[in-house]
Amino acid sequence: MERGRSFQRRRVCRFCHDKVLIDYKDVGLIRNFLTERGRIIPRRISGNCMAHQRELTVAVKRARTIALVSFAEEH
Repeated sequence: MERGRSFQRRRVCRFCHDKVLIDYKDVGLIRNFLTERGRIIPRRISGNCMAHQRELTVAVKRARTIALVSFAEEH
């Protein structure tokens, strides 16, 4: 008997679809792509395209540098 694989639809890049600009000052947007521990969510999970994932990574690192977003979880 053949087991069927569950097919998951490929996620569409949110930034390409909605034409949203990535800005390091937009903390609300950046926090959507961070885990509770402060790690950046990988591209395969977030569904971003490669170009926007790179932009997002740079924005997160800039926001961390000027203390808009924390580097790690807070206790």
